[in-house]
Amino acid sequence: MLKLTEITPTETATDEVLTLPYEARQKSRLLSKTDKGTEIGLFLPRGQVLRHGYVLSGVDHIKVRVVAADEALSVVRTDDALQFARACYHLGNRHVALQILPNELRFLSDYVLDEMLVGLGLTVSHEVLPFEPENGAYHGHGH
Repeated sequence: MLKLTEITPTETATDEVLTLPYEARQKSRLLSKTDKGTEIGLFLPRGQVLRHGYVLSGVDHIKVRVVAADEALSVVRTDDALQFARACYHLGNRHVALQILPNELRFLSDYVLDEMLVGLGLTVSHEVLPFEPENGAYHGHGH
């Protein structure tokens, strides 16, 4: 089993790929398998979220790139800045992990939240896409 203990600077050359959903990318301790089937153990500093593209390594110097897995998401698209801001406000008020893109919001599918947004006059679609939510205002930016 590979023991991965460090997040290294993003590099182009990696030996393995580790595809994980958002929930697993929030864990500092995790047993998993790479896309090639190599068993790995994550032993990372607590409080760190693995972002798509991060590279992990350990004492054996094997480099493993993190990839955000496709997940079932609710997607809201609007060109109306006020509607967009209202949706962000109401989702943020509920502490929803939210990916914010130009004129588009993504969050893990939840029918209650979908209904709330429809009630605000927005249209919600469902797609299977990688999920990379905002870190949050108080989350550190370093590796």
